Amino acid sequence: MAAAFAADSERFEPLNADDVRSYLHKAVDFVYDYYKSVESLPVLPGVEPGYLVRQLKSAAAPPNAAAPFDVAMHELREAVVPGTTHWASPNFFAFFPATNSAAAIAGELVASAMNTVGFTWRLEALALDWLAQLLLLPDSFMNRRTSAGTAAGRTGGGVILGTTSEAMLVTLVAARDAALRRNGSDGMAGITRLTVYAPDQTHSTFFKACRLSGFDPANVRSVPTGADTDYALDPARLLEAMRRGADAGLVPTYVCVTVGTTSSNAVDPVGPAADAAAAFGAWVHVDAAYAGSACICPEFRHHLDGVERVDSVSLSPHKWLLTCLDCTCLWVRDTRRLTESLETRPEYLRNDASESGAVTDLKDMQVGVGRRSRGLKLWMVMRTYGAAKLRQHIRSDVAMAKVFEECVRADDRFEVVVPRNFALVCFRIRPSATAGMTEEDAEAANRELMERLNRSGRVFLANTVIGGKFVLRFAVGSTLQEERHLRSAWDLIKMTTTEIIKGKMD
Repeated sequence: MAAAFAADSERFEPLNADDVRSYLHKAVDFVYDYYKSVESLPVLPGVEPGYLVRQLKSAAAPPNAAAPFDVAMHELREAVVPGTTHWASPNFFAFFPATNSAAAIAGELVASAMNTVGFTWRLEALALDWLAQLLLLPDSFMNRRTSAGTAAGRTGGGVILGTTSEAMLVTLVAARDAALRRNGSDGMAGITRLTVYAPDQTHSTFFKACRLSGFDPANVRSVPTGADTDYALDPARLLEAMRRGADAGLVPTYVCVTVGTTSSNAVDPVGPAADAAAAFGAWVHVDAAYAGSACICPEFRHHLDGVERVDSVSLSPHKWLLTCLDCTCLWVRDTRRLTESLETRPEYLRNDASESGAVTDLKDMQVGVGRRSRGLKLWMVMRTYGAAKLRQHIRSDVAMAKVFEECVRADDRFEVVVPRNFALVCFRIRPSATAGMTEEDAEAANRELMERLNRSGRVFLANTVIGGKFVLRFAVGSTLQEERHLRSAWDLIKMTTTEIIKGKMD
């Protein structure tokens, strides 16, 4: 055996300390250069599927021989980056922002280097409690012990997951099992009677999570919204739908409400929705993935009024709270309802803290067992910037969105389709009798406008459909954005619109 080892021409040391320092220095230099230059890069790449294999001659098969780290860095710069959609660009206005910060990047780097499997609760629980306090969530959602000072008095808590999809999935499973127990079902036999409810503006991931958790698609009820409520949930319609279900022998099990919908940033009324659900004992979940971050500011906190009466809340700091992907915080009022559905207790994972009941194993609040350590970067962001700077960040984005909204309203060729709640402006070229532009013409013009803007590489916008109308979404909040980027985008929008209208009139 010793001879076999001696025959090796070179010992393989993938964690050689000198290599770690050298590679990370080069990676940090790359990151520095990237942030200095990302503004000048096309936001949306003009590449076709398969381009990378053609660019990288070595991509057809995995390499057998080792290569210097510099080779990988060269290929990253020359081939990978040009084919990337640059979410970090200050000219990125699509979807919702994926915010980031120096503190988050550093936290993610350290967490990756330490490579800890995040079973442990300490730092993650602290970070979750800090954020819960900034949001003024009630103590019932805290990981810390209640004022009674005993472990037995503690029922609430939180966990950091990857995405809102996971938060919805685990709470749906917990609500499903609780409803089955409550109704005396033998195993899963009664699942065909369980019904879930959500406004029609709820993110599509909710309906996917319903399928994964076993609910009959026929029992996933979409509550209609309309312009009369600015596309937010009408609690009276929710209550009526739940009563109809109960009268038909169904079991209202789960209600999902959203603070800041993806399409238009509509805000469902949390408290009234909870009141409607209470009559049926249904679980109420608040999806505050994007706009929940704004609720650390007192002027936005009212959007969470009534949260003390819901069962769970999720928020994604990777969207608007300067914490890089992925990071979704889930708080539940009673962790036992999650662990009863998700707990695993193999002998090799038992520990004194969990056995005592003083803490909840985070593995028992998620789908998998293994998990990344996401708490460090969130803690690093809050510890480094503090509540004051985080509020400043939110308010700056909202102020810039107001500037863009005012620009749109000042040009009579456009209309703001729904009221702006946070930092998203939904707008479109309006139909015009004087310009001979019908509703159909306006839709075609808006589609062409978005296509031309995105093809230019100078900006990236996404669209939605609101009330049957094709609408452009202008989402402010990319971390590097300044007002000059919004004004430059608006100038491009105006110029392109002029060209489109002129072309249709010629």
